[in-house]
Amino acid sequence: MASHQQPPPVHQRPLQQDWANREYIEVITGSIKKITDFLNSFDTSCRSRLAVLNQKLTELERQVEYIEARIANNEYGQLNDQQIDEIE
Repeated sequence: MASHQQPPPVHQRPLQQDWANREYIEVITGSIKKITDFLNSFDTSCRSRLAVLNQKLTELERQVEYIEARIANNEYGQLNDQQIDEIE
């Protein structure tokens, strides 16, 4: 006699489908949470790196403005290596 599984009773089918749907929703929710966590971490990292870059650019802009002002006032004339190092 071959044994085979009988289909679940009619009243259990909606219950099984409900559990399957809940499991699927849980997987999707978990995946969305992982993506959200990654994007938040990426955002924080990018903002931090951009802030550091902004500080460096601001410092370079100040140095350029200082040098331009000194050139405009003819304070440089002939520069030697030591004077150039002081500016940098």
